[in-house]
Amino acid sequence: MAKAFRWVRSLLFIIQMYLMMPVLGLLYLPWALFDRRGAYAAIHAYCKWVRWTAGWMVGLKTEIRGPVPVDEVIIASKHQSFLDIIMIASVIPRPKYIMKASLRFTPVLGWYASRIGCVPVERGRRAEAMRKMIQEVKHGDAPAGQLVIYPQGTRVAPGVDAPYKVGAGVLYRETGQPCVPAATNVGVFWPRHGIYRKPGLAVVEFLDPIPPGASVDSMMKVLKESVETRSDALMAEAGFRKTDS
Repeated sequence: MAKAFRWVRSLLFIIQMYLMMPVLGLLYLPWALFDRRGAYAAIHAYCKWVRWTAGWMVGLKTEIRGPVPVDEVIIASKHQSFLDIIMIASVIPRPKYIMKASLRFTPVLGWYASRIGCVPVERGRRAEAMRKMIQEVKHGDAPAGQLVIYPQGTRVAPGVDAPYKVGAGVLYRETGQPCVPAATNVGVFWPRHGIYRKPGLAVVEFLDPIPPGASVDSMMKVLKESVETRSDALMAEAGFRKTDS
């Protein structure tokens, strides 16, 4: 009975979460149309709303650890669910993401993503998108800010091994920007699919930056080791065991 009640609460949380997206999107639209700061304000407001309602509606608290990147950097993060996107975007000042191209056509989300400089990537055409993005960064056409990339290329459930793709390393080399690894345990509480949200403490942790100048291979090795080691520790802290996956 208790689990059924938590499932209903999870459903109500998801409904209101998606309803608030167009509400806040329309509220901030006049500002966002004329000033990119309005778009950032809308995104921060929405992400903080989701974190706040998750806390009291389904008992899912959220916590950011480590120094929040505020300069022009690449953030290479573990990706387990929509929640890690929400948490990162709620605290970095000028977020922009490498995202699936299909999201461009999503109401509200697609327009705001374009407004802040997110880079759409077609499936099977990732290299082309990378070249375009690197060119924009080098020529100053891309909005300044923190570029978030998911080096495994997709959401990865807790306990599942997935390879790291070289795109993050290429961006690191070509842009000359530091790379900030980010670890998380959000998938323990907020799965890739389904409605049920577990109570607990979801964490995103920003780790020590990788300074510019290392080789791609060296950078990728440090990135994978730091993100995987710390993510495993955060998931263990949340009570997850490999046998749970």
